[in-house]
Amino acid sequence: MLGLGTAAAQGSDRLSVPAMPPLPALASAPASGFQDPNAIRVLLSPQLETTLASQIVGRIVALDASLGAPVKAGQPLVSFDCNESEARLKMARAENTAARETLGVKQRLHKLKAAGDLEVSMARAEVHKSAAAIEVSQAQLAHCVVRAPFDGRVVKVHVKPHQGVNIGAPLVELVSDGPLKLRLNAPSRMLRQITIGMPIEVDILETGRSYVARVSAVNARIDAVAQTIELEASLNEAPGELLPGMSGIARLPTAAAKE
Repeated sequence: MLGLGTAAAQGSDRLSVPAMPPLPALASAPASGFQDPNAIRVLLSPQLETTLASQIVGRIVALDASLGAPVKAGQPLVSFDCNESEARLKMARAENTAARETLGVKQRLHKLKAAGDLEVSMARAEVHKSAAAIEVSQAQLAHCVVRAPFDGRVVKVHVKPHQGVNIGAPLVELVSDGPLKLRLNAPSRMLRQITIGMPIEVDILETGRSYVARVSAVNARIDAVAQTIELEASLNEAPGELLPGMSGIARLPTAAAKE
């Protein structure tokens, strides 16, 4: 029995596993802006942005818009085939000329007591009707060329040359040039310390730089679910490296800092 106990003890010594060395302590992550209680996510937006849509049914014959291209206000971007609209305008003008001639004849006959008042009134109505048809045709022709409403850049092109489109089809998306605005949702508990013109510090992730902006607008309603208030801010400068859609962190000054 003693021999067995000694052998078992020796076997247990041979099977013992050496202790594992302690794991190195994980390095603590540096504090980021997201951990700052006063840090708020911010998005850069253009002052103006729009999607130009087709107001007629037609075929595109010219497309002068490419991704990122600068445009000037009034510059033609999309042109449609409007031969039919031009023909309708010519027809409306011809009908107006004929209606005016008819009205002149009726008026002369009326002086000779050969035409009644009703005939003159009907002839005058035809003149007004044909004149309105001219205005309708001119309005349709004005939609044959889609122009840029402001200076800016093209951010998306939805169509291609020779493509047929329907009314309301998106054509080109534009954003304006010039200073960008910041959009952010601050906690509603900070509303008491937020004022128009209040400076805020903004760190843009894409550029890795900090900028100074000032609050320019405060929404008149609080989001009851998220308990936030929507703000807009304008940058003091317009750096060329900033683009719409960039994001970052905005820090609002605390009440103690303001004092």
